[in-house]
Amino acid sequence: MKDVQSQKDTRNIALKKVGINDLKWPIKVLDKTSGEQTTVSTMDLSVYLPHDQRGTHMSRFVEVIKEAPQFSPKGLEEMLKHLVERLEAKTGHCRIAFDYFVTKASPVTGIMAPYDVQCCFDAEYSVETGFKFILEVAVPATTLCPCSKEISEFGAHNQRAIIKMKIEMDKLIWIEDLVKIAEESASSPIFTLLKRQDEKWVTEQAYLNPRFVEDVARETAARLEAYEGITWYSTYVESIESIHNHNAFAYTEKGCTL
Repeated sequence: MKDVQSQKDTRNIALKKVGINDLKWPIKVLDKTSGEQTTVSTMDLSVYLPHDQRGTHMSRFVEVIKEAPQFSPKGLEEMLKHLVERLEAKTGHCRIAFDYFVTKASPVTGIMAPYDVQCCFDAEYSVETGFKFILEVAVPATTLCPCSKEISEFGAHNQRAIIKMKIEMDKLIWIEDLVKIAEESASSPIFTLLKRQDEKWVTEQAYLNPRFVEDVARETAARLEAYEGITWYSTYVESIESIHNHNAFAYTEKGCTL
């Protein structure tokens, strides 16, 4: 059959990324406790398209995913190398977003329950520059306003915050360890299942540990900076405000010191 995608294009415009997106796909990812965890992902895959090639072969993206050995940094490097080889491209990129479940015990009663965080693998392979991998993790937590606590006769407003971290690494960093960093940087962690004794602990823990969104961003950055194996990081913290008609956020990344 005629290969239309391989026809020559004369407009002299290369396309940086061409591919598929929003593909739902079951995957297995590494789990610190049990070794492996099965979840459902949403994938985007693309390659660089030269200026003189009309199109790429979209079906080959799915074929390469089917043959992927493992959805880990090493496995993604192998998959992207295979992708650029199959499509005769010089770069390949994938973004894989998924829910990851951490089993947590409630703080007082110790009841175990799964707790989900939003994760993403963002990977690129270039025949010229090699492999690049970024791990993204978004962790919900509680913040309590220091100003509100200071000026109020009793109580203080608190809200959920989302702590989003991106890291590059030179050794394996577990998702669970990033969750711990985020929770230790906030006023209090949150939990899936709480009894009254647990709820009392969470409320009082937040009150004793007030944090602005700026505090959380700086605390997270300080912990990421000190963590062995992390070579680059960024952190974006958004506070979903409870008494304002807007949210608050703070962002920083490695090297932002002045």
